[in-house]
Amino acid sequence: MNAHDSSQPERLSVAVLAGGRSSEHEVSLASAAAVRDGLLAAGHGVLWIEIGRDGVWRSEGEPLTVTPGLGLMGVDVVFPVLHGPFGEDGTVQGFLDTLDVPYVGADVTASALCIDKVLFKELMSVAGMPQVDYMGVRAERFHDERQLVLDELTRLRLPVFVKPSRLGSSVGIVKVGDRDALGAALDGAFTHDPLAIVEVAAAGVEVECGVLGITTHAGAGSGSLPARAIASEPGEIVLPGEWYDYQAKYTPGGMELRIPAHISATARTRVRELALAAFQASGCSGLARVDFFVDGEHVLINELNTMPGFTPTSVYAKLLDASGVAYPELVDRLCRLACERHARERSYAR
Repeated sequence: MNAHDSSQPERLSVAVLAGGRSSEHEVSLASAAAVRDGLLAAGHGVLWIEIGRDGVWRSEGEPLTVTPGLGLMGVDVVFPVLHGPFGEDGTVQGFLDTLDVPYVGADVTASALCIDKVLFKELMSVAGMPQVDYMGVRAERFHDERQLVLDELTRLRLPVFVKPSRLGSSVGIVKVGDRDALGAALDGAFTHDPLAIVEVAAAGVEVECGVLGITTHAGAGSGSLPARAIASEPGEIVLPGEWYDYQAKYTPGGMELRIPAHISATARTRVRELALAAFQASGCSGLARVDFFVDGEHVLINELNTMPGFTPTSVYAKLLDASGVAYPELVDRLCRLACERHARERSYAR
């Protein structure tokens, strides 16, 4: 804190975690570089820590050695800009908890829950949230009872999407319009994850909504929304192709984000309400991007991403910018929310 100006916000020292072991390593590096630049623009100090594809953490090219309970290289807060397994799934969050250092984003439980598409949909079902029909399939069962599983999948209306359950960025997703192709699509999904999800393709447009703030831990069915979280203006994904695949997400011109979304005022309100409700039910904190299908007044939740792409041109940042939160302010607020949550969690006797 500046001794000459008590109104001056405290300058933070922030470790930015980049890279990671997952297939989204390069996406993470791009997101993390943008976060670093945003933090510097907001007046904070930044320590860059890169996690290699080999899983080794390095700072200035040298492997790190850390001690549980003693923080991470003396920083005030960690910003883990990691996508997919070994970063967005609770593993890194648990490690940071053992170091006793504040970190941006969802905790262990919410991270693990939300990256698992099957588990997330089951929670949303318990919470009474509207969503597409789906079925989870485990590789072991499919191997043992292939025809029985394929027969069970006939209850789902074609076309369907077959996805690895615990990957992001549309990696490994196949759209299937012919039942004879379901088996091969599942075989492909199982090369990425032993758990796959098969979802009915929804009608309408794809709409995304950003959430920023702190949730309570009341959990599903609490009936209350997080008092200190805000939902962004919804944005509509406009595609030149058939669906929102990896190329559409990361190829320049692959998609257009239309803000505000071309949906009715009623649907807009419903999207924002459901985004906050999903954030609350899953116990998220800091940030999330919640994805929807909107067909007229009919709104369905699709997924919740606890660490979405984070460049200034990524969907989440654009949604918050359109809602009055510029990029440097966004990364600043996320770091301060992380410090606040850490202090609150440490206040409990455990």
